[in-house]
Amino acid sequence: MSLENLNVMTSEMKSLFEDKSPSELTINLAGVEYLDSAGALLLIEMEAEAKTRSIPFKLINLSGKGQGIMNLLDRDALTAHPLVPKERSLNILEQIGNVSEDMFDDLIQVITFEGELIMEMVFSLFHPLSVRWNDVLSYMKRVGVDGLPILGLISFLLGLIIAFMSSLQLKQFGANIYVASLVGIAMVRELGPIITAIVVTGRSGSAFAAEIGTMRVNEEVDALITMGFNPIRFLAIPKVFAAMMVVPILTLFADIFAICGGMVVGVLGLDLTLYTYIQQTMQALEIFDIVSGIVKSVVFAILIAGIGCQRGFKVRGGAEAVGNATTSAVVYGLFLIIVTDSVFAIILHYIG
Repeated sequence: MSLENLNVMTSEMKSLFEDKSPSELTINLAGVEYLDSAGALLLIEMEAEAKTRSIPFKLINLSGKGQGIMNLLDRDALTAHPLVPKERSLNILEQIGNVSEDMFDDLIQVITFEGELIMEMVFSLFHPLSVRWNDVLSYMKRVGVDGLPILGLISFLLGLIIAFMSSLQLKQFGANIYVASLVGIAMVRELGPIITAIVVTGRSGSAFAAEIGTMRVNEEVDALITMGFNPIRFLAIPKVFAAMMVVPILTLFADIFAICGGMVVGVLGLDLTLYTYIQQTMQALEIFDIVSGIVKSVVFAILIAGIGCQRGFKVRGGAEAVGNATTSAVVYGLFLIIVTDSVFAIILHYIG
């Protein structure tokens, strides 16, 4: 007998108790010349099972060496609950340190992935046949055309709200006409690209993370690597190119819808004519404002698609890991959008 088949013997012993239901149990060890720890452990388990069932139990003709082996085993330790190490509670400084370390490691992974992604983008520009353009067109539809209704509605309502709230203050000074300028400048310079980026992050960035994360869980990414495909070039590049192409267009649509929302307030609530509102908006805007908004949207598109793909490739585990990656892609994408927009605000201030 050995420890490997101890479980089998224990199961047979319990089955014997249930089938035979003995009134007492006596084990004669007269013919046993050697007793190891596994055999001693089985005898102790039989004794414990008999005690549980209130069955008298006796061992007879046990040799001195066998009795010595039996005495070596701690019966109380066998029945005691396993010791579980108590986790030490971390103080506030240790918690801050652990969180900071995790954030730093995460930032390094993001920077590394973005670097690889940029290298693959440059390679794809010089080797356009390596890009799966059919997938690019498909993602352009999913990111752009499918996202236009919700983006148009949000932008229209945002323009309407900005115009209405600003008119409450400007009417006091008889400056209703400047509502058009305020809405146009605010949307084209700042809010248009940001709103578009937020909508695309929620719709498409999370979808990219979920798609690649599911492929990671199903080992499809490993299969691509085995077949000799570069997973970043095969999966991420079409998504990034599609986002770069449609997000600037969506930004322009968001600006137009927001200006239309402000126009509703201006014409219906402020007694401005349609021609006056459009003329005032065009006078307030410059080519630099429109170009800067488009440049922002291109950078935001790279960040959104890149973070979504990076979170997807990072998935390890099952469905819960895919859900966590999806959430992380949205949160981290929004954080990078705000940080990048702050950097743009400083740079464009000095350039303008």
